[in-house]
Amino acid sequence: KPLTKQDITELRDHAIKASNQAYAPYSGIHVGAALLASDGNIYLGCNVENASYGLTICAERSAVSAAMQAISSKRDQMVRAIYIVNNKVPEIPPCGACRQVLFEFGKGGIVYFDGKKGMKKMLIDKILPQAFRL
Repeated sequence: KPLTKQDITELRDHAIKASNQAYAPYSGIHVGAALLASDGNIYLGCNVENASYGLTICAERSAVSAAMQAISSKRDQMVRAIYIVNNKVPEIPPCGACRQVLFEFGKGGIVYFDGKKGMKKMLIDKILPQAFRL
């Protein structure tokens, strides 16, 4: 069933709450993600930076990990929708690594994020052209 405007607003509100839990002493960019999963629940994630920057965990992958702990079937369709917010940058879509992870677990899902001119919406199947597959 398609998401309503109220569903999307609720996801955004949850993402904002998640962003308040971010650990971002290096960039100062607090990112939050709210993932609506196939089981109907919302799972949250935030970015967790590290002095060894490559070890930083993005909010999107954090939310996917949280959902993964609760869902055991149809994981390739686990992500119905995910909303991503941040406290600093006018527009911050998912990075390449997060796009690959969302592609793996969100076939048919939707990514929402705040853009320079309002909310942006992208189909997960389209955010990573020629995604890696085994």
